[in-house]
Amino acid sequence: MPSSKTRSSFCIEGGGAMSRELSVNLSVQQVLGLWVQGAALQHFTEMWYWVFLWCLFSSLFVHGAMGLLMLILLQRHRWGRLITVVLVSGGFLASLSGGVITSAAVAGVYRVAGKDMAPLEALILGVGQTMLSVIISFSRVLATL
Repeated sequence: MPSSKTRSSFCIEGGGAMSRELSVNLSVQQVLGLWVQGAALQHFTEMWYWVFLWCLFSSLFVHGAMGLLMLILLQRHRWGRLITVVLVSGGFLASLSGGVITSAAVAGVYRVAGKDMAPLEALILGVGQTMLSVIISFSRVLATL
């Protein structure tokens, strides 16, 4: 089993003798440590993965905290545990699917613009997606549509 410190490599063959190796930073340990091989994230896959993982981790934190709060407040309710599991898992899956799409959109914009992404930018964008989701969820904007 490969260690978590390894990095994925992709070999792209061009026409004839032209070949190059792309080193992609796809380690969870690198993402959490904000450490990248080289100066910045340069490939679409790296950018998408880093923004998505930060969105995933921050969403796990928010939904875990709210699930714990729901368990405490609904402990005497007959269906309290079931309600908590259904609502937290539904909310997490919705934010997860939204995070996949918006992370790909952000990475696509960066890639098309030819701009490299710093690891701190990936952190801010990923956590920002979760915070925007929380703000929209608690506001009454959706009820007015």
